[in-house]
Formats: sequence, C-alpha cells, structure tokens
Amino acid sequence: MAELGLQAQIWRNNRTSLLLLIAFPALLLGLVWVVLFFSIRSNGGAMDFEHTNQIWLQVSPVVAGIVAIWFLIAWWAHGGILRRATSARPLERKDNPRVYNLLENLCMSRGIPMPALQIIEDDSLNAYASGLGEKSFAIAVSRGLINRLDDPELEAVLAHELSHIRNRDVRLLMISIIFVGIFAFLAEMAARTGSRSSGRGKDGKGAGLVIILFIFLAYLISMVLRFAISRKREFLADAGAVELTRNAPAMASALRKVAEDPYIEAVTRDDVAQLFIQHPRVVQPKPNFLTRVFATHPPIEERIKVLESW
Repeated sequence: MAELGLQAQIWRNNRTSLLLLIAFPALLLGLVWVVLFFSIRSNGGAMDFEHTNQIWLQVSPVVAGIVAIWFLIAWWAHGGILRRATSARPLERKDNPRVYNLLENLCMSRGIPMPALQIIEDDSLNAYASGLGEKSFAIAVSRGLINRLDDPELEAVLAHELSHIRNRDVRLLMISIIFVGIFAFLAEMAARTGSRSSGRGKDGKGAGLVIILFIFLAYLISMVLRFAISRKREFLADAGAVELTRNAPAMASALRKVAEDPYIEAVTRDDVAQLFIQHPRVVQPKPNFLTRVFATHPPIEERIKVLESW
C-alpha cells in the first residue's frame, strides 16, 4: 500500500507540474493577443477579431525569439547567481567523509552519477539542489544540517535533494522563474508608461488602462503558477526520498528539525529561496487561502502528515 501511495503521488505531481508549465507560454501568448486587440482599438481601429488574429500570427514568432534569447541569457547565468546568493563552497570527501559517503552510497544504489557536494557555512538547517545538466548538478547542505541530524535523517535529506536532481526539478523551476521574470519586466514597463497613455479620447485611454490591467493580471497569475510548481516539486522530492531510503520516518523527523531553524542568512532572493528544502527566509505563516496560494513551499506539517501515511 505504501508503494502504491508513493507511485500515485509521483504520477499526480508530475502531471500537475506539466500542466502548470504548459500554462506559462499559453498565458504569455494570450497576453500578446489581448495587448494587440486593445492597442488596435486605442489607435482608432475597429475591434476586429480576425484582424487581431492575423497580426498575432505575425508577431508571435518575434515574441518567441525574444523569449528564447532571454532564456539563454538567464540559463547561462544560473550557476553564478546561485553561488553568489547562497555563499556555498565545495565540500570534498576529506572535508567530511560522513556526508560524502552517505551521498555516494545513495548514488551507487541506483547507479546514477554523484553530484558535487557543497556546504553553506550557516548553523541553521537547510539544503538545496542545483544544476541544469549532469556536469553542473550539485547538492548544498548547511553546516547546521550536518551537525544536528543523525545519519538516517541526513541521508533522507540528501535523498530528497538527489530526487530533485533525478526529476530535473531545478530545470523546471528555472523555466518558471524565467517566465515570471518576463511578466515582471512587462508589468514594470506598464507601470512606467501607464501615466503617458497616447490613446485618442476616452476610448483610447480606457483601452490603455485595460492593457495595463491585463499585464498585471498575467504577472499575478504567473507568480501563482510558479509557486504551485515549487510546492508540487517538494511533495514529489519527499516521495523520492522515501523511494531511495525506504525510511519515511527519517524524512519526517528531518523535516521537523529543519522546521525549527531553516533561516539561511546569505539568502535574500525569493527565486533562490524556493530551491531549498524549506523556505530559508520567512517565518511560515498560519495556513490560509492566500498564504497557500503565494507560498513557495507546502506547509511542512502537511508534508510530514503525508510521510507518516506511508
């Protein structure tokens, strides 16, 4: 029954994450259509759906090209941003054989290449996985995590982060972060130009305001989608840790200890914070509708409850 529950959890989270990821380009292309439609109106044109569709088909490849360039730049800069944002440094076998051997044994048990190990010199308890390809995969653990978890708990956390790598979660989260960055840029541009509307008369100004409203709405939706992907990935990595270690109680126990002190001082960026096993910056608020929708991580009590059900 536990195995059935684990596989169901993996399948459900993978399906949901795929649907959420498809929603990003759909949202962007839909926003382009809305901007074109109301821009034609604000410049005195008729509200013609067919005309808008023709222009949209011509503009969409240009938009896709710009987005592709944006992606390449952000993709290339990913590793450097993470290293600066977390102050992580390499951890070799000679530095800490205990941690190194635990990770090596996990990788050997599944015949997968071992990612690089890194350490964050912070007494709090947290960890994250990084890397967009096999050569750049890495797992970073805090000094506090190493010192305050026993071997089964530490192995469970390493298995959790290794599951992120096996599932290519960092790649998925990077795509969502980049898309949100695009919408954030559009929202910032809309805010700067909103007071300088060039539309003709009341109809033109009204159309301009509608465009700005839709841009901000798209930005809000993109953030909600990004957070939803991040939350789903955490549940899936918890399931992956159990699959690797066959020790759900150790994973649950590790999460309880992490929840007591996850705050990494070096982390100041939300897009980096969502990579950690638990948010390293903010006190987790009491769950309600808004905190759930805008949270990067699911409530840790829910994660522990799921683990205990296995």
